[in-house]
Amino acid sequence: MQKSDFHFELPEAQIAAEPLADRSASRLLHLNDAGIAHRQFTDLVSQLEPNDLLVLNNTRVLPARLFATKSTGGKAEVMLERRLANGDWRAFVKSSKTPKPGATLTVADGFTIDLLARDGDLFVIRLCGDDPMGQLQTHGHMPLPPYIKRADTEADRARYQTVFAKNEGAVAAPTAGLHFTPELLNAIRARGVDTAEVTLHVGAGTFLPMREDDVKKHVMHSEWFECPAVTADKINATRARGGRVIAVGTTVVRTLESVAAQTGSIQAHAGDTSIFIYPGFKWQVIDAMVTNFHLPESTLLMLVSAFAGTDAVLAAYNEAVAEGYRFFSYGDAMLLERAGG
Repeated sequence: MQKSDFHFELPEAQIAAEPLADRSASRLLHLNDAGIAHRQFTDLVSQLEPNDLLVLNNTRVLPARLFATKSTGGKAEVMLERRLANGDWRAFVKSSKTPKPGATLTVADGFTIDLLARDGDLFVIRLCGDDPMGQLQTHGHMPLPPYIKRADTEADRARYQTVFAKNEGAVAAPTAGLHFTPELLNAIRARGVDTAEVTLHVGAGTFLPMREDDVKKHVMHSEWFECPAVTADKINATRARGGRVIAVGTTVVRTLESVAAQTGSIQAHAGDTSIFIYPGFKWQVIDAMVTNFHLPESTLLMLVSAFAGTDAVLAAYNEAVAEGYRFFSYGDAMLLERAGG
């Protein structure tokens, strides 16, 4: 299985650089064994059944991109990747000349970054100053994906965040959740569909390209997740009554399938996951998912291909291109039902 097996052509004009004014005004491509249907995102309500459970990722995105100055006067860009247990961070550091461990970068008066050590392609860093997390909120920039070729704006602070975000720690948004409004969630619950939450702090590694051509040789980045007891109980109750577990986003998919893989059941569990889902994966939890469109040859495209079938997914992507759908983080969405489910 080669990464080129998951390629499709996408005109750059269809990469959504800006969000729609109304979160729920996006389109929804519905793919199941019956084929493809073109809908609006608000039609999701009618596609859910009263016994279903919709699972959301409540992670909150940090303003994780920092622009700093080296002691030489040169410029550096720091992209936080994840917070470590002792409060330090793993981060990408980009500069015309890579600084060495021991260097200090200045973001603003009273806010500096110490580069402590190398960690592969990343650094271990420490944010220094009075109230460094407060300083991060003041001086940090929203970490828009690299395919959005514009500077972040104040509006992105709200728009690149789900309306149910609460547990701070992600450095990329769980973008399938960006389409939901409080009104839409109320309509879903009014239909008798229950909701539950997990946390997976999305890392910057989600945007790293695969370096291996052989899919099975790829090593995934690790991300922290938590499935609380109340969510595990709701999932087990949903399955017992014959309802569907519907994941909002690949981060929820990875969380719940990781819980099942690590514990053998659905129960309260937290930890790290580097699960890599590609065709041939044995599904244990998820029956359907809401997801955005993903990059060509990406691990996330492989995940949805494992779920709904590679040929069917690529055919749907090609049709979405032909139909003028908007792609990636600020783009349109898909509703996928598991192949053969």
